Amino acid sequence: MAVPKRRTSKAVRNQRRASNMKKFAPGLAVCPQCHQPKLPHRVCPNCGYYDGKNVMAESTEA
Repeated sequence: MAVPKRRTSKAVRNQRRASNMKKFAPGLAVCPQCHQPKLPHRVCPNCGYYDGKNVMAESTEA
């Protein structure tokens, strides 16, 4: 049976466990137009506004 030759240090142990700690919920921003929660730096899925402009209506004109 395999037996560790050296004791695993706290730094190595914590680095191995750190990859599991990176999972977190994304922060939400409030849309200034409709005041619904949305992901930051993205078009609002509720009203279609981004940076004060209605970008969903502009894409349908072309």
